[in-house]
Amino acid sequence: MKIMIASDIHGSEKWAKRLAEEYEKSGAEKLVLLGDILYHGPRNSLTDGHNPQGVISILNDLAEEIISVRGNCDAEVDQMVLAFDIMEDYECLKDGDRTLWFTHGHVYSVDYFPKAKEGDIIVQGHTHIPMDEERGGIRCVNPGSVSLPKGGSNHQCLIYEDGEFLTVNL
Repeated sequence: MKIMIASDIHGSEKWAKRLAEEYEKSGAEKLVLLGDILYHGPRNSLTDGHNPQGVISILNDLAEEIISVRGNCDAEVDQMVLAFDIMEDYECLKDGDRTLWFTHGHVYSVDYFPKAKEGDIIVQGHTHIPMDEERGGIRCVNPGSVSLPKGGSNHQCLIYEDGEFLTVNL
C-alpha cells in the first residue's frame, strides 16, 4: 500500500496544485487529507494563492482517490461543494496487523485516541508541525502543513509505504 498524506491546505490553490502534482508523480494509490481544506480559520492569515474555488476544482478531479477527515475549519457548506466525504472525525486503513488511524487532531489526537492499540499508527494534522514519535507502543505522526507550515517546517506532506513514512517537500 502506498498513500500520500497531507493536511491543512487552508484554501491555497497554489499549494493544492503542488500537492496534486506530487501526488500524480508519486504513484500513490490514495490521497489522505487530514482536514482544514478550504478555509484558513480565524487564527491563520490568508494562505499564499488563497482561492478555495480553485482548491475545489483540483481536489474534485481526484475525488475517487481521496480519503478525508473533518478539520476544525471544515464545515457542512464545504461538503456541499466537495465530491468526497469530509465530515468524519477519523478514518482508518489496515496495513497488515496494524491500523492507520487518520484524524485532524481537534477531536481525536495523538493524545486522545481510544481505539488505537499497540502497533497502530495515529496520523493527525492540526498543529502544522511535523512529528514522528512513539508513545506507549503507538506511532504518532503529523505531516505538517501543505500551505501554512509552523515551527520552522517546510510546505510538505508524507508518503506512507511498507510501514515507512517519507517526507515530500512541496
